[in-house]
Amino acid sequence: MHLEELLKRYKQEHLLALAGSEEERAALLAQLSALDLSVLSCREESAARGKIAPITGMRRGEIEARAAEFGEIGKEAVRGGKVAAVLLAGGQGTRLGSDGPKGAYDIGKTRHVYIFQCLMENLKETVRRCGAHVPLFIMTSDKNDAATRRFFEEHDFFGYPRDFVRFFVQEMAPCVDFSGRLLLEAPGRLALSPNGNGGWYASLKRSGADADFPAVEWYNVFGVDNVLQRIADPVFVGATVACGSMSGAKVVCKARPEEKVGVLCLEDGKPSVIEYYELTAEMAEQRDGKGDLCYLYGVILNYLFNARMLEKIASERIPVHVVRKKIPFLGENGQLIRPEAENGYKFETLILDMVKLAGSCLPFEVVREHEFAPIKNLTGVDSVETARALLEQNGVVL
Repeated sequence: MHLEELLKRYKQEHLLALAGSEEERAALLAQLSALDLSVLSCREESAARGKIAPITGMRRGEIEARAAEFGEIGKEAVRGGKVAAVLLAGGQGTRLGSDGPKGAYDIGKTRHVYIFQCLMENLKETVRRCGAHVPLFIMTSDKNDAATRRFFEEHDFFGYPRDFVRFFVQEMAPCVDFSGRLLLEAPGRLALSPNGNGGWYASLKRSGADADFPAVEWYNVFGVDNVLQRIADPVFVGATVACGSMSGAKVVCKARPEEKVGVLCLEDGKPSVIEYYELTAEMAEQRDGKGDLCYLYGVILNYLFNARMLEKIASERIPVHVVRKKIPFLGENGQLIRPEAENGYKFETLILDMVKLAGSCLPFEVVREHEFAPIKNLTGVDSVETARALLEQNGVVL
């Protein structure tokens, strides 16, 4: 399809004036052809929540009492190649003062200890427990893909077999102004943004990397931020399988009612996640007969998804969220403009929606001090400082 025809179809003819040369037009056509332009029909909406209610989860007492039972089920699944891990690692370490991949950030004190290294050591612990390797898919971004691959090569994959690691790049989505017109960031180059953490499965399928491990029935998806993530945890896997759930979520009990963390709940009878700012003060403070918070289970971005369920919801399409953002763009005079206020929309899918679409989810309580050490800031709350302290508390030499 010619560029003019494609732009006319989506009512984006204004781009022709901003991409003057044949080279620029060819580059623009290549970009447009690779994108899902159906998102352009999405419009900003204030998402009305359904009826919110507390969800029943699996507490530590029951998990510990049935750990041997769950562990055997999970180990059998790992040994059969039925469990894969998916690391969401598309971010940069900007807030940590680094321009490289966030996972390449060094948090060591007396030696080099990288975020990626911590996660690989955690995965290797599962290998030791199960006696089998877990396929690992690493989702990168356009900005950090080459650097991430190079980093793993330089560090010999931290002792993990390369044959069990696959990289894939997160798909991008176009950015538009408030009137729905596509924006450029340079002549012949669209302004793009990652399509959200809910896009991991579509990006994985498009890459074809999943075809190398056809036996996989469960994907354990986790974020790069948390250096205490327990990955492909056989007890977690076994509990989710034994309960017949299509998904599972590792959770920590909220430290206080107002803690700023998303909470697992039921929405119109289906598992969902409600953000802390969506909880009313009354809901946040509400307690059950045992004195526990009703909205207790804080999510830590460690989910388990059934592969058949993922295929089903992928065919039905995950909801696209339209988000207002400040988006640098190419002005009519050819100069890059960096707006001081929100000037357009980005299109994102969220992993939280995958939980709801799964239809069932097991909240699986973990001990915060052993499995939750997020690194979002250089200092202060959820920082390099707090993560170091928790790593040392768990016996990691820094």
